[in-house]
Amino acid sequence: MSRIGRKAVTVPDGVTVMVANDNVVVVKGPKGELKETIDRDITVEVKDGLVSFSRPTDQIRHRALHGLYRALVANMVKGVTQGYKKNLELIGVGFKASNQGNILDLSLGYSHNIVFEVPKELKVATAQEKGQNPTISLEGIDRQLLGQVAAKIRGLRKPEPYKGKGVRYVGEVVRKKAGKAAGK
Repeated sequence: MSRIGRKAVTVPDGVTVMVANDNVVVVKGPKGELKETIDRDITVEVKDGLVSFSRPTDQIRHRALHGLYRALVANMVKGVTQGYKKNLELIGVGFKASNQGNILDLSLGYSHNIVFEVPKELKVATAQEKGQNPTISLEGIDRQLLGQVAAKIRGLRKPEPYKGKGVRYVGEVVRKKAGKAAGK
């Protein structure tokens, strides 16, 4: 059996997990509500503050889905209780970030500013302190949506390997190349 799928998800106080008749898991908590449609082959059971998952056979597909849906529901439970946060930093001369609500205005060294609309489910904040790189902070309860939006923002100007300029996650290490001067 799957090591991940075998573990039951514990439901903390203040969180309710319900399974609808069409195999939709609904998780409600203090920060919001999330829904996930589960494959019809995987059975979900909520009992005594634990959510357990089981699969019908040991087929590769069933084994993969078993751990996947357990992990997704565990992420949903954590999201509605604690939430998720990602921080990005802009490294480069003249790189700037500002926001008006959920509209993000980025100056990333192109001839024009990039206007990026962040989904309403996420909160965005920008900071630009003197002597520090501009930072973008994304916060939300949906881990998948948060990661996808952060990856899209990072993809607007990926860190290049020679000087390290670009948008990167805070704490991300970019390996730098030597360049042509080192070859001589």
